[in-house]
Amino acid sequence: MNLPYFDAATVRASLPFDRAIGALEDALRADTDPEIDAPRIFTPAPRGEFLLMPAVSEGYTGLKVVTLAPENPAKGEEKIQGVYLLFNSANLTPIASMDGAELTAIRTPAATLTAVKNIASAPGATDFTQTPKILVFGAGIQGVNHIRAAHSAFPAGTFSVIGQRPERVQALIETLAGDGIAVTAGSLEDVPNADVILCVTSSKTPLFDGSLPADHAIIASVGQHGLDAREVDQTLVKRSEVVVEGRGSSWRESGNLIPARSVEEWKDINPSNLKELVNGQFKRVDGKPTLYTGVGMAWEDLVSAAVVYEDHRSKYA
Repeated sequence: MNLPYFDAATVRASLPFDRAIGALEDALRADTDPEIDAPRIFTPAPRGEFLLMPAVSEGYTGLKVVTLAPENPAKGEEKIQGVYLLFNSANLTPIASMDGAELTAIRTPAATLTAVKNIASAPGATDFTQTPKILVFGAGIQGVNHIRAAHSAFPAGTFSVIGQRPERVQALIETLAGDGIAVTAGSLEDVPNADVILCVTSSKTPLFDGSLPADHAIIASVGQHGLDAREVDQTLVKRSEVVVEGRGSSWRESGNLIPARSVEEWKDINPSNLKELVNGQFKRVDGKPTLYTGVGMAWEDLVSAAVVYEDHRSKYA
């Protein structure tokens, strides 16, 4: 078997952010349902853990296998590494593999901006500004790519970033300047004036006082998973309208939500998920911020991997 492998550059070339966001929206408008996504599987590995993420659809089935090595960044090595395996659903024959870390680095911000973009256009609140002030917490690759994705969705927006290490903030600013995206170093003083706040950090504790964001703000927290980790506090959760990536995945893994309310309380509230949001079933409440929170889901990888494969399938059919 000659199984094609698509490297990071090939994955990137197939998934500019406008296309990646569009592919997720198309899938959610069709048959994709986040609530039937398989649970992620975590298992120990030396100095870290394995993460296995299976997903199925009518045309393709896939499995992402990645390693999470928390000690690696201090050594100048990647925290997340792995591979994506794509199968033909008709016979479960493997048909391609590709760089799993690059796929993750793209689909995560694509999913976040799918949410933010659709919240911004949802009915019920004051019209969203066409020149939003976008504040990003996190200066790693997800910070870089979330700004790229946000620039794709809101090209007239302005961007600032907050990071723990000034040298990484400066590196992000220089990297994005090369893309023609102007970014400034931000501070906590920017939180009350931000129209959009994107939290993409490894922090296990809240990044800011939840009373600070403006009533019209959209906040997305996607940097952490696990019930012992949270980027936003209970104050923000309880004053916000909440949209989740998927309800089942949130009850299993969202530390942002579960300490603020019990699973039973959340089930009673029944917040909209990403599919309902994209299909126009979410309505904003004027005078309340909207919080989107996600933990990363396998269907997003599968949709994205299928786009990459479809670009090249004629060579391997």
